[in-house]
Amino acid sequence: MTTAVQKLERRLGYHFNDAALLSQALTHRSVGHLNNERLEFLGDALVNFVVADALFRAKAKAEEGALSRLRASLVREETLARLARELDLSDALTLGESELKSGGFRRDSILADAFEAMLGAVYLDGGFAAARDVCERLFAALLADLPDADALKDAKTRLQEWLQARGRPLPRYEVIEESGPPHRRRFHVRASLSDAETVAAAHGSSRRSAEQDAARALLQALQSAHE
Repeated sequence: MTTAVQKLERRLGYHFNDAALLSQALTHRSVGHLNNERLEFLGDALVNFVVADALFRAKAKAEEGALSRLRASLVREETLARLARELDLSDALTLGESELKSGGFRRDSILADAFEAMLGAVYLDGGFAAARDVCERLFAALLADLPDADALKDAKTRLQEWLQARGRPLPRYEVIEESGPPHRRRFHVRASLSDAETVAAAHGSSRRSAEQDAARALLQALQSAHE
């Protein structure tokens, strides 16, 4: 066992009985057939359940939608990668030559996948109670400082709720223009209302992102007009 892996175990607060499980959890698919993809599948389910259970107990009055938004904010690639970095997990990764050359040990997707695979390995090695304990400990700081669930709503949802609360019709989203090559498309989207002249437009690398930005701009314009 390498020094980096031993350090990871100490930070994790868990010692593996089967070191091969941890080794597999830290092995990217670029290395070969025996990699962490299956363990990641298991760890993903485990993390989602443990976080959901913790939120359910911590937020006794929260509705399903709020709980789902909070869980999504915690169990997302960016957050998991951040937790992986706090463990210095990248130092213990085993990557293929191509990923090593491209700096794969810094990539959020690879770190997040390895983080989930590692928790899947803890489950197989020590059982559910051990995996749950490790997972809750790693997420403890995030669970203790949860954001306002309403603030996690996307812009289109917040715009829709603002309009519905005032008995106004829902907005219309229209793609004004698409440009750029197939692998780098740009979308110009306009959001408008049938009962007002207020409109907003935005550009994005996908129709969805452009619609979200247009909705955000339209909501800001409407809120400013009603202040």
